Amino acid sequence: MHPYIHAANNPDKPAIIMAGSGETITYGELEAESNRIAQLFRAHGLKRGDAIAVLMENGPHYLPICWGAQRAGLIFTCISTKLGLEEARYIVEDSGSKIIFASPGLAPVAEQLSAPVARYSVGGSIPGYADFAAAIAKQPAERIGDESPGRDMLYSSGTTGRPKGISGKLPEGAIDAPNALLMLVTMLYGFNGDTVYLSPAPLYHAAPLRYCMAVQQAGGTIIVMEKFDPEQYLALVEKHRITHTQLVPTMFVRMLKLPDEVRRKYDVSSLKAAVHAAAPCPVDVKRQMIDWWGPVIFEYYSATEGAGFTAISPQEWLAKPGSVGKSLLGEIRVLDDEGNRLPPGREGRIYFHGGGEFEYHRDAEKTASVMTEHGATFGDIGYVDEDGYLFLTDRAAYMIITGGVNVYPQETEDVLVMHPKVFDVAVIGVPDEIMGEAVKAVVQPRDWADAGPALEAELIAFTRERLSHVKCPKSIDFERELPRHDTGKLYKRLLKDRYWAKAKEPA
Repeated sequence: MHPYIHAANNPDKPAIIMAGSGETITYGELEAESNRIAQLFRAHGLKRGDAIAVLMENGPHYLPICWGAQRAGLIFTCISTKLGLEEARYIVEDSGSKIIFASPGLAPVAEQLSAPVARYSVGGSIPGYADFAAAIAKQPAERIGDESPGRDMLYSSGTTGRPKGISGKLPEGAIDAPNALLMLVTMLYGFNGDTVYLSPAPLYHAAPLRYCMAVQQAGGTIIVMEKFDPEQYLALVEKHRITHTQLVPTMFVRMLKLPDEVRRKYDVSSLKAAVHAAAPCPVDVKRQMIDWWGPVIFEYYSATEGAGFTAISPQEWLAKPGSVGKSLLGEIRVLDDEGNRLPPGREGRIYFHGGGEFEYHRDAEKTASVMTEHGATFGDIGYVDEDGYLFLTDRAAYMIITGGVNVYPQETEDVLVMHPKVFDVAVIGVPDEIMGEAVKAVVQPRDWADAGPALEAELIAFTRERLSHVKCPKSIDFERELPRHDTGKLYKRLLKDRYWAKAKEPA
């Protein structure tokens, strides 16, 4: 399926509704705009396999630009709005993007980016950029004569290093040819023409972008939040009778920390599938969400690379709390540090054997570093139980070695985030002369007035009541805001670098 089919059959049906402004794009308008954008690409001489970059906040024209690229056989790279100039410039240059689309809110970075063919400002003006609306208005709304399917090439969020472009072969065949993701979400979550999908996350991230495009392939309606707000999210579910949505665990935590009277105000009974992924979800958090919303919370585990995929239903999760499910793509293999396969119940690095193919753009060495005879790894640690269900422990890069003992900080974070005075938390290893590393918690309190020695002592005691003492923080620092990606991932690298750099400073 493809939006052009729904435009022909139901042109006045909303394809996109912006949550804040209410601006709506129908399927008929989506078809016309994406055709004009494809015509613009051809007018600039772009051909199948060429690349474009999108540096935009969530807005009504984001998806039409992607659909224009998809039907023109182009590679479209959506760039995180959180990146600084150097990382954004690196992605534009590394991807070989010939045209940049940017929104005015990102002008300080966009102004300093260059593209060999053109730069377009979408939704306002940016110095040095041409006006997007005026440019496409000059193009015909008819389909280009040489349509072929394009694809995204997204870059990792850079939480453990420099962003990596994740590429693969361009699809062959017609632009409406069936694809694996659409078949998957149809099978698992029941996406169809009646789907009303609430997207609370940035569209530059893999899951929101790809799931929104899958909804439009199926002919559903997307409500796009400009930015996540927990109470607004609940109000939108009630207002639009949302049937499907995708979130990250930090969004669950934000909603659970709303006052009870606020949470009870909103009717969420229309939800059929609330899908979550991107980061491990604390067991207590998910259990509370199921108690609140009912058995509609589905989970999957994958990565932008697409080398493997597990899924679990709410009913399965209640029987296997903490699991991310069984594999639907690739055989799960768990290896120790020497590369030996481990039996069920034993913790090690997770690999997917025989899953999807991918490569890191222009970086064969990096591709080879994650590929072995056992398949590909996302760098995560976990185990498989006797029934084949996967349980995640943490990322290998975040492991703390204190006094020769391996500590995975996710477990400590899961405990601390449930404390009523904690808004967000990161647990990292910091230098320690005696132990090598010490467990450190960096906490964003709900009320900054609470930050101080008394809360530090209270939180340390809270964890020591619930965890082995070796897993508990020896000290706690407080920050007004943690460097968390809008997709829910924490930039622990930034926190760790700060502490380790300080340790290297001369006394």
